[in-house]
Amino acid sequence: MKRFFALALLAATPAAAADFSEGSNAKSWNLYAEAPAFFEAKVVDITCEITGDCAENCGNGTRQIGLLRAADGVLVFPNKNSQSGFQGASVDLLPFCGKQVEVDGLLIEDTDIPGATNIFQVQTIREAGTEEWTKANMWTKAWDAKHPEAKGKGPWFRRDPRVNAHLAETGHFGLGLEKDAELIKELFE
Repeated sequence: MKRFFALALLAATPAAAADFSEGSNAKSWNLYAEAPAFFEAKVVDITCEITGDCAENCGNGTRQIGLLRAADGVLVFPNKNSQSGFQGASVDLLPFCGKQVEVDGLLIEDTDIPGATNIFQVQTIREAGTEEWTKANMWTKAWDAKHPEAKGKGPWFRRDPRVNAHLAETGHFGLGLEKDAELIKELFE
């Protein structure tokens, strides 16, 4: 029954999206179909909401986090935080697992593009009933703490051990090191 209810919530997208811009202080990213959005929601484990397979503390960072919007019961997918990269928002939302929060950010809504609805880029978050906002920018700090051996200059993904191991195996184009060398020679020499 819980699964049916969650799936019904996902499908309950109104024909004309509600306006959640009132009270929003979100900064534009100039993304297609973005709109400022401020709303109250419960921070949830999406897998738990959809399937009933629930883990303690929203999976402790191993599962995608969602926002069950209080105004209409819609499950919103927060796939980006306020940082310039698209690292995701789970690190920022995990401390609020199971709590009612207020979020401010950008909501992507385009009913003409399949799947482009209820996608959220959270910029700030606070527990409902409190005054202090938290900026949603913790991903890189959490990555730095998890990978102290990868300190250095440049963006995190240039230093990430997983990324570098994958590149060492498949090359930058994913075609193998030999093919990479041929393409680099052809393109840049």
